[in-house]
Amino acid sequence: MPKLTIDDLELGGKKVLIRVDFNVPLDEEGKITDDRRIKSTLPTIEKVLSQGGKAILVSHLGRPKGKLDPKLSLRPVAQRLSELLGKEVGFLPDCVGEEVEKKVAELKPGGCLLLENLRFHPGERDNDRRFSRRLARLADLYINDAFGTAHRAHSSTYGVTRYFSQRAAGYLMEKELSYLGKALTNPGRPFVAVLGGAKISGKIDVIANLLRKVNSLLIGGGMAFTFLKAQGLEIGKSLLEEDKLNLAHNLLQNAKDRGIRIYLPSDCLMVKEIDGDEVKTVSVDAIPSDWMAVDIGPKTIEHFSAHLREAKTVVWNGPMGIFEKERFAQGTMRITEVLAQITQEGATTIVGGGDTAAAVQQAGYGEKMSHISTGGGASLEFLEGKELPGVKALTDK
Repeated sequence: MPKLTIDDLELGGKKVLIRVDFNVPLDEEGKITDDRRIKSTLPTIEKVLSQGGKAILVSHLGRPKGKLDPKLSLRPVAQRLSELLGKEVGFLPDCVGEEVEKKVAELKPGGCLLLENLRFHPGERDNDRRFSRRLARLADLYINDAFGTAHRAHSSTYGVTRYFSQRAAGYLMEKELSYLGKALTNPGRPFVAVLGGAKISGKIDVIANLLRKVNSLLIGGGMAFTFLKAQGLEIGKSLLEEDKLNLAHNLLQNAKDRGIRIYLPSDCLMVKEIDGDEVKTVSVDAIPSDWMAVDIGPKTIEHFSAHLREAKTVVWNGPMGIFEKERFAQGTMRITEVLAQITQEGATTIVGGGDTAAAVQQAGYGEKMSHISTGGGASLEFLEGKELPGVKALTDK
């Protein structure tokens, strides 16, 4: 780990500003429906409190566009965090200002405060210098434990850091960087990447970067059909990004030139209408012109599974089909099962955030993977080889 971590800091008696990612889903009544992001930050918060530090937690929630929105208040998070920590977490109805500074000054060692949604202020997303300075006035030390926002140069992830001499990674940030970093720099081999999801456009740079790292690439989901079309195949009404056909062709050629195998589906589950009753499995070289693909087929599942069983490192980002509908979830669920199995046998399995993480949790295999990333966009940008602003801003060891 080339950056300072929480273990490098003297925390006793210090006010510690901790950027966490409490961007959790809420139902219509404002109740938290998934608290995994809160739980994932507990080790960092508990470390600060156990050392006699004063934890000042800041986060965003949703997209209030710089205005107060009571539906996006972090108050329910403070209540849930109090339950998880087994101690009272104070909540302040703002994140900057005299009243906030007064309450922070009164905080006792081992005390914890959660401040209101950063994005109620336009200065957060604008990386405004004045807003950053007001945040920085609250603390002596800075810890970033919000990997999910590390790809954003916002005030709380980037601008605020110029006012602290020590800026460290929390345990969650350290874990994310450790798993993803090792996969890209020193993976156990064979190293296999599995990419899915709807579109190729969001993963162009990921594919280009991974072709320099992996031994092979398995491509499923809607994005596979732009590649199949680039090979001259009929894809019916399946997802197609027509403006990316040349790019898909070039990526396939690039892989071939490098001796990297890209495996595409050999069969797929097809429907005439998403909500219709007609469903059939066809070979990809026999797709009817008025049908659309909704999942990888059984032969592809077996082929992909056999390939994954040989892997020592797997990075997976993007489902294999429309997994939200149970009858189109088979491909995604089978890949999940295989990854859980090879993890038990010693392979390193890293699951990207967003839909892929949701699918793994839905299948009940959340605890069976080596690592499930908490950051969808951040993990993708990391896999592209980009330097994340929130990581760059941390102090070098």
